[in-house]
Parts: sequence; structure tokens; C-alpha cells
Amino acid sequence: MTCRMRMDKVYGALGEGSLPLLFRLQLGVHAIFCRGCAEEIKQLKAIRELRETDFFPQAPELADRIMQRICAEEIESPEAEQDFAQGVSFRSWVITGFIILISLSTSFFGMDFIKVAASQGSAFLLPIGLTIGCIVTGYGAVFIGSHLKELSDRFRLH
Repeated sequence: MTCRMRMDKVYGALGEGSLPLLFRLQLGVHAIFCRGCAEEIKQLKAIRELRETDFFPQAPELADRIMQRICAEEIESPEAEQDFAQGVSFRSWVITGFIILISLSTSFFGMDFIKVAASQGSAFLLPIGLTIGCIVTGYGAVFIGSHLKELSDRFRLH
């Protein structure tokens, strides 16, 4: 294990709590022989002590002012949230779906199916059918998932 990998593991465990005992022992032995890692561990311990001794004073009034400002901005601009929530209109989804369906079904008109069927047999239709089926099914699933409320209201599915 390289020095960087060891230190990445130490940094990763900073917010979670302590490291496993075996890894701490390995790290201690490694720090005896590696001056760079020993210095970095020493700095981390000093930073942890500063954090734990409340070197940085709490600022509750700052947090309150920030939250008040956030709430004021939400009250001032509720239409931005509504625009985002609407997304693409129902009509646009239906029109796009028809365009996809028509383009998928007409894209194979340029192929000479007689020559392909003679050389490959009718097995070439399976990948074509699967491709069209996957695209139509995926589009339908995204459409239904994004318009579930409108569809349940329209078809009275409560």
C-alpha cells in the first residue's frame, strides 16, 4: 500500500470516526519509517484538536441571518420553482412519442429485406424488433413516470 493510499484512507475516515485498530497499528509502524506521513499525521492531529477545543466560535446569529435570507428568496420567487416542476408539457411528450414511433417504423423502408432475408434468414428481424421494443418501452416508462399524476387524474385511477 502506498503512502497516498494510506493517507487517503485516513482522510476518508475523518468524518466517520476512528480507523480500524489493525490499520491504525500499520499506520503507526509506517509513520516510524516514513517522515512525510508522520508529519501529515501530526498536522491532522493538531487540526483535530483545534476543532474539538472550539477554537472557532459558534455564530448562531450568522446561521439565522442566512436562513432568513433563504426563506425571503423562496417567498419572492415561487414561480421559478413552478416552472421547474412543470417540465416538458404533456402535449410535447405525446408529439415526440409519435415522431419516435413513426421514425422507428419507417427507418427500415430503405433496406432490401428480400436480400437480407435470403442471406440471413428471418432471424434478422429479432434484433430489429427488440431495438424498437426497447426504445418504445423506455420512452413510455419515462413518460408515464414523469406524468403519473396527470395520467391518474385523466383516467380516474385513485
